[in-house]
Amino acid sequence: MKNFFPVVLLALATLSLGSCKKSDSDTAAVTGVWTRSAYLSGAKRSGAVSFTINNVAYTGLGMDGADSLGAFKDFYAYTATSNSWSRVARFPGKGRYLAVAFSDANFGYVGTGYDGLNYLSDFWKYDPTKDTWTRIANFPSARYGAVAFTVKNVGYVGTGNTGNTQNDFYQYNAGTDTWAAISSYPGAKRQGASAFTVNDKGYVMLGTDNAAYPADVYSYDPSTSTWSPHRQLILHSATSTDDLEYDYTLLPRANAASFAVGSMGYIATGTKGAIQGDCWAYNAADDTWTQKTAFNATTSGGGGGVGRSNAIGFTIGSTGYVGLGVTGTTRLDDLYQFAPDAAPQ
Repeated sequence: MKNFFPVVLLALATLSLGSCKKSDSDTAAVTGVWTRSAYLSGAKRSGAVSFTINNVAYTGLGMDGADSLGAFKDFYAYTATSNSWSRVARFPGKGRYLAVAFSDANFGYVGTGYDGLNYLSDFWKYDPTKDTWTRIANFPSARYGAVAFTVKNVGYVGTGNTGNTQNDFYQYNAGTDTWAAISSYPGAKRQGASAFTVNDKGYVMLGTDNAAYPADVYSYDPSTSTWSPHRQLILHSATSTDDLEYDYTLLPRANAASFAVGSMGYIATGTKGAIQGDCWAYNAADDTWTQKTAFNATTSGGGGGVGRSNAIGFTIGSTGYVGLGVTGTTRLDDLYQFAPDAAPQ
């Protein structure tokens, strides 16, 4: 049996504001309201996957913590218009957790992960019109804790742990059912990273490697096949080349949920030694982060559920969602939607 070392979860982190220009003297009001949606109709779980097709979200896999070999294979569809879950075809591969998923206009793709004994490389395609799964080409190497994103209906998968953390990346060609290596992620090797797609670029950040939490952020542009660096998640003083003063040191973490709405990317929850419950918005136009209402703020303050790790994040239309996951040893089945510009009461 291969050794698997989950990140230790402790207590809630203290939150503070960041991101302000040197000339700013007032702290901007924090916006965003989390609203509870329907509970998952299946078992509570963490380390699940999710993807969306035609404004329907699909989630499945994961584990409940009762048994390292008790990974799930069930899948569910969430319809926002009715705020309801329905069961769909069972995943035909091994039950697993910490797998990856992405989607194009017609299909969802799920693969890699850990089944409690082995790192996995198999990949499967889900067809929502037929409610069927089809085996596709294996990912080039077995791993768990990888990350995925989609740009213009093409999926990209990389990083993760193969026994050691990695920074390699691959593109999936659905027409030929093949994986092709692209340039490796330029930052540190990692597992438990987060990703979102904004303006036809895939952004990758966060994660952990050897108990460190990297501060680098890069975006991949398929039109030029290049990675570009962005502001690091650090405490920064104004310089001759960057006059913005900011403190992004609260951002680095692993196993955070992520999603994108319009031209903004979002990360929430995760772990950095302690469970995280805060939420941040990324503006690609000026390469800045702004703290939003915390996921674990009080209900009267616009918050949602408890802080957590290994949650899912997805987008339906113009709404982002975060749910499931684990806090301490407790698995969760709740789901919350986020209105980023709404003012807490």
